[in-house]
Amino acid sequence: MSNLSVRLNEFKTLWHLLVSRIDGQTHAERLNSFYGGQAAGYDQFRKRLLHGRCELFESLPVAKDGVWVDLGAGTGENAELWGERLAQFQRAYLVDLCQPLLDVCEQRIADRGWGNVKAVCDDATRFAPPESEVDLVTFSYSLTMIPDWFQAVNHACDLLRPGGMLGIVDFYVSRKYPQVHRKSHSWFQRHFWPTWFAGDNVFLNPDHLPYLLDRFEMISLTENQGGLPYVPFCKVPYYILIAQKPG
Repeated sequence: MSNLSVRLNEFKTLWHLLVSRIDGQTHAERLNSFYGGQAAGYDQFRKRLLHGRCELFESLPVAKDGVWVDLGAGTGENAELWGERLAQFQRAYLVDLCQPLLDVCEQRIADRGWGNVKAVCDDATRFAPPESEVDLVTFSYSLTMIPDWFQAVNHACDLLRPGGMLGIVDFYVSRKYPQVHRKSHSWFQRHFWPTWFAGDNVFLNPDHLPYLLDRFEMISLTENQGGLPYVPFCKVPYYILIAQKPG
C-alpha cells in the first residue's frame, strides 16, 4: 500500500473517530455504527495506537492441540501475531459482536487458509465453544469496550480449564491509591483519559486490574505508556497481563 493510500485511510479513520455519530439501541448496533465506516483501515491506524499487542502474544505460551478464544477479536489481526505458532492450536475462535470488523476477519482467515481458525459473531459474556474447556483466553484492547466487563472476566474464567491462561493488553488508569499494581497515575491522567476515550465508548476503569488480579493468579504484569497518532506529547497508560486460572 502506498504512503498516500495509508494517509487517506488514516484520515478516513480519524474522521469517523472524531466526527461520526454513534447510533444504536444495543451494544452490537453501536459497534456496527462506529466501526462500519472504518473497518477497512482499522488495522493500519491502530498499529500506532494499540501498544503492547506483539509483546503479549510473543510472551504467551501455546498449548499444543489446545483451544484459544480471543474475545473482542475485531478484524482478527491478533491471530497474525502468533506467526507459525498459530498452527499448533487445534482450534481458535475469534469472537466479536461487530459484523463489519468480522467481515474483515473472515476474509483474513480465507486469504491465509487458516483451517483451525473460526470467526464468530457473539457476545463476549455468553460465547460457548463446542469444547467444554479452553486453554487460553485473550482480550486485546477489548475489555474497555465491553459494557458488562466484569461478567466478561467471569465468563473467561468459566471458559478456562484449571491452570488455563489469560492474556490481556488494554488501556487503563490506576486507582488514586493503587495497592495491587505498581503504577500510580496523576490526577490529570485519572480524569482526562477516561473522559477522552468515553466519547468512543471506550471506558478506562481503575477497577479492571484489581478485579482481574482477584480472580486470577498473576504470572506477569507490565505497566507502560504509549503515544497516540496525531496527538504529540501525550501518552496513555496501558498494561499487559498474563495470568492463570487457579488449579
